[in-house]
Amino acid sequence: MSVQSLMVLGTYAKMKLREFFTDEEGDVNIVSIVVLIGIAVLLALVFQEQITGLLNSLFDVIKGNATSAVSGGGRE
Repeated sequence: MSVQSLMVLGTYAKMKLREFFTDEEGDVNIVSIVVLIGIAVLLALVFQEQITGLLNSLFDVIKGNATSAVSGGGRE
């Protein structure tokens, strides 16, 4: 590659980088993501007891299966 083509590529990369940093189109997406995270946290607080019960039962099943597998009494 010649020096001139490298300079052209460098200028093009610099223009694209400047365009990327000055683009404000993604601001609406950030606001919507923050709103969705807020809704998820609110739902987690409302259903905290149900989620805790579900996770406890899942971990009990996993623990039971792991104990069964280690002791050699696994299902076939």
